[in-house]
Amino acid sequence: MTARTSPGGAFTLADRLSVSRMGYGAMQLAGPNVFGPPADPVAAVAVLREVATLGITHIDTSDYYGPHVTNRLIREALHPYPGDLRIVTKVGARRDAGGGWLAALSRDELRQAVHDNLENLGLDALEVVNLRLPGFDSPKPGSIAEPFTALAEMQREGLIRHLGLSTVSAGQIAEARSIAPVVCVQNFYNIANRRDDDLIDALDDQGIAYVPYFPLGGFSPLQSEKLTDVASRL
Repeated sequence: MTARTSPGGAFTLADRLSVSRMGYGAMQLAGPNVFGPPADPVAAVAVLREVATLGITHIDTSDYYGPHVTNRLIREALHPYPGDLRIVTKVGARRDAGGGWLAALSRDELRQAVHDNLENLGLDALEVVNLRLPGFDSPKPGSIAEPFTALAEMQREGLIRHLGLSTVSAGQIAEARSIAPVVCVQNFYNIANRRDDDLIDALDDQGIAYVPYFPLGGFSPLQSEKLTDVASRL
C-alpha cells in the first residue's frame, strides 16, 4: 500500500494524524479468498509484528476479512498498540456463508460493522473508517449521503475519529464532504490503471490523502507480461 506524500515522506490525514508513506494491507492474512482462518496463524502474527518492527505505522484492514479473522490476528499480534500505529478499517460490505461479498450499507449494518471492528481490534474508538462503496476497479454512480451520514453520526458519538471513502468518484467525494470532513480516499490505482491521476491532484489540493489499493497488483495478463519485461531489463 502506498500513498501520495508530502516532501517529508509522510502524508497527513488530519492535523494530529500522520503515517508512514508505505503501509501494510492486511487483507491476505485471512484464508483463501479472504475467507476463514489462515493455514498458519503463527506466521500471520509474525508478519504483523515484523510490520511494526519495520516502522510501518499504517495498517489497512476490515472486519469483513475472514470475517473477523484479520482483526483478531492484528489484536493478538500488536495489542496494546504502539502509540504511532494507525489502524484504518473499512465498512460497507459483509460476507455470506460461502464467502461471497455483499453490500451492507444500511444504518443498522454500518453500526454493527463499527462495533464489530471495535470489539475485534480491542479499541474504544476507530482511528479512521472508510466507507467502502460497491465496485472494484471503478466506482458505481449514485448518492452516498445516507450511509456516510450514518458514519458521521457515529463519529459525533466518539466511536470514530476520522472518516474516509473507498471506490468513489469526485462527485461522491464532494457529496460526502458536504456532510462531514473526509481525510482519505482509497481507490483502485497502480502503474497500469491511472484513471485517478487528476483526482489525486485535486485531493492533494484539498489536503485529502489518496491511498491506492492493489498498487502492486491487479494487472491483466498482458500488462503483467509487459511489466515483467521492463522489470527484467532494469
